[in-house]
Parts: sequence; structure tokens; C-alpha cells
Amino acid sequence: MKEKISAILKSLPERPGVYLMRDINGKIIYVGKAIKLKRRVSSYFRHSHSSPRLRKLVELIEDISIIRTETEAEALIVEAKLIRRYSPFFNIELKMSDKYPFVKITNEDFPRIEITRHKSDDGAVYLGPFVDAGNIRNLMRLAERYFPLRVCRSKINPAVKKRPCVEYSLGRSMGVCAGLCSQSEYRERVADLILLFEGKQPELVERLRQRMDMAAKKLEFEKAARYRDTIRAVWKLSRQKISSALQEDLDNETWKVLNRVQELLGLKVLAWRIDAFDISHTHGHDTYGCCVVFEQGRPSPNLYRRFKIRSIADGEINDFESMYETVKRRYAHVMDNSEPAPQLAVIDGGTGQLEYAQRAIKDLGYDIPMIALAEREELIFTPDNPEPLRLGRDDPALQLFQRLRDEVHRYAITTHRNARDKHMRHSRLDDIEGIGKKKAAELLVKFGSAKRISELSVEELTEVKGIGEKLAVKILEGLRG
Repeated sequence: MKEKISAILKSLPERPGVYLMRDINGKIIYVGKAIKLKRRVSSYFRHSHSSPRLRKLVELIEDISIIRTETEAEALIVEAKLIRRYSPFFNIELKMSDKYPFVKITNEDFPRIEITRHKSDDGAVYLGPFVDAGNIRNLMRLAERYFPLRVCRSKINPAVKKRPCVEYSLGRSMGVCAGLCSQSEYRERVADLILLFEGKQPELVERLRQRMDMAAKKLEFEKAARYRDTIRAVWKLSRQKISSALQEDLDNETWKVLNRVQELLGLKVLAWRIDAFDISHTHGHDTYGCCVVFEQGRPSPNLYRRFKIRSIADGEINDFESMYETVKRRYAHVMDNSEPAPQLAVIDGGTGQLEYAQRAIKDLGYDIPMIALAEREELIFTPDNPEPLRLGRDDPALQLFQRLRDEVHRYAITTHRNARDKHMRHSRLDDIEGIGKKKAAELLVKFGSAKRISELSVEELTEVKGIGEKLAVKILEGLRG
């Protein structure tokens, strides 16, 4: 075995991912996926192969690189993309064009839902592809139970009234064939299904919640209960996530950028998923630590996270400790498998922030490549190098880091601003028992501020309609305490 290949095999992880084999000219000659990269890739070199094709492949391999993924399903998607992109010579047995199924919403006035392996230009909506058979089965079961569309292929004429089919009696149809459902109601159901299969559970749940509230206001409690049960089912299924970014095509430019980042930082694997961290506060008040996630060089907002800082007192400014807490809480979720693991973390700041972020992952027993980006001179700090990296403004790696930094900065400021505005809208009167929001608002309108109210006498306060002596004393004690 070649010495370089032997060294690569020793460094491979026992985790899911994709491996790319290159020849002496650096050309990709084979792409494969594995549940355990180390075991799968090593198997090529442990055995003598009866297949001439495999023997020739092993003979030509001069280098191997990998892309770590969280699941085998993600590995399948990435493998398919790379094979389509590079058409490696030794992947002749794998034709990817029609391999994985799509969910098809037919192009009709009252659409139907189908599973197909052929994506056509027929005006239908195609969702997917889906590489996990279990995932698509679960989605289809949920759709059939809570979002059923018509299953018959007959032409629908809403003007012709007839008896509804058996499917309607079983709760598996909206009764469009019998004129029991309008086209707008039906289209609303189709829109729900599209959100479900696109993995946009928060948007879908919000739509359902609004309908549930409306049904409850109309005293339609059975309908409200159905919406409640549907929401629970959607959230339960939503725990089985596949990144939406992985369902988009990987363009050549993005591939070059990710390769540049790997080469620049000496990463063992391609940085397919990158976290970025920032802290935001106003003079130490309402301090939040935020994390944004890029996949394939693009934002994945469904993976963004924010953390209200608990380790420092309100009004105290300590960005280093705040960064420590944010990073530690973020990767605690990664370690318990409730969040996907990135391949790189970018810290907004300099050596101080980087040091505390490193300390956080060390205290957790976690490990991840990490850099810090200082904003003013755009210097890149790494844990093991006292000298920062200086890249040209046109360097694609720096531009990616800048996009990450700018996005986490925007998200942190927005998070902090929303918290600050909510805090400012909260009056000390709201904390006093016996004062509702309406009465608190009346007092603030009349006197201007809680401070002004606290300076009043009991007699002055009882002049307000609805405020007796006992309540006035309670208000003043609450504001002055």
C-alpha cells in the first residue's frame, strides 16, 4: 500500500460521509458513500478483488478526501450530487438521474399526490428527491391521515352534486367529487402538503395554529381538536430532519470555495456545514449569544440558534464569558445528537473570543476546527498559530467567512433588539398583582411613567377611577420596593 494512502486511512473517522478517490493528476475517478468511512474505505485495500474494474481503481488511487455528513441519508444525497457533477470514470454502474423518488403534486384543478422516479416538465410540483425510504413513508402516512387529497382520477365537476365516495366516509378525502369542498379550500390543503414535504414545519404549524384558534373562537371544538392533533403529529415527525440545503444542487463555484477553505485551514474534511458565533447587548443589558449555520456555503435559517446569557449579571459587560457560554450550550446540543454537527466554527472577534470558545469545547470534551475573524483588518486567527492569516479581499475563503460573520452579526443584533424592545414594553406595573394590562396602560397614559407614579401619594392615586386605597398602597409599595 502507498505510504500516503496508509496515512489517510488511519485518519479517517468511523462516521457517515462521502469519499472521493483521485488519480495522479488529481482527477476524481470514484465517489462513494459510507456509514463508517474508515471501515468502508479501508476495505478497498485489505482484499484482493476479483473484479478487474476494482483492481484497476485501487491501482490508480493516489489521494482520498472525504466529506463528513450527519447521516447516511445525507451521504446519499451528497454522493449523488458529486457523481452528477464529475461523472467519475469508475462510477459507471451508478446512474443517478432516476434513482431516488419524488413526491408529485399533479397539475389539475383538484391535484392528487403521487410518488414518481421521473421528473417531467408537465406543470406539476415535484418535491424531493427523497433518499430515505422510511422518511418518505412516514411523511406519506401523515399526509394520508391529516392532509388527505383525492385519490380518484375522475374528472371533477363541482356543479354536479353526487353522493360522496367511501374514502370521504373514512376521513381520507375532502369530498370534492360530491361538491363538499371548494377549490380554494382544496388549494389550501395542497399548500399545507407542500410545506410538509419541503420540511417547513414551523410555517405549517403556524398556519394550523391560526386555524385552530379561529375554530375555537367559533366554538367548533372538534375541528380545533383535529388541528391540535395534526400539529402534534407534525412536530413529532419534524425531529427526523434532512437539511433543505442538501436538496439543492452544488454548483462548481461553491465546490471551489469549500475546497479552498479546506486547503487554507488544513481541515481533514470538507467544511460542508459551518457555524458562526456572535454576542450582542446594550451596555451589558439583554445579552444574547447567537449561532448561524451555513450549509453548502448558504444560510440554513432553520438551524439558527440564540441563547440568553445566564452566566453574567444584567448590566455587566463580559463578551469573553458570554462567548464561552454560547459555544458550550450550542455544542452540548450537538453532543446529545439533538443538533447536527458542523465541520468548522467561525468566531466573530479576535484571540480573546477564540480562546474562550476553545475553552468551552475543551470543557465539554468536544472537538471542532475553529477560527476567529477580526472585523477591522479582516485578520483570521487560528488556535495553533500566533500569527494571523492575511488574505486578499478577493480570496473566496475570506469572502465566505465575511458572509458568515455579517449574517451572524445581523441575526445577533435582530435578536437583541427584539428582546430589548420587549423588555422596554414591559412596565414594573405589570409585576404588581391586581393590576391588569389595561389598568397599567391607563396609569402610564395618565402619569407618563412608572417613576412618576411612584412619586404620587396614596390620595393622588386613589383619584384614578378603579383604584381604591388598598390597591394604591400595593402599587406604591411595588414601585418603591
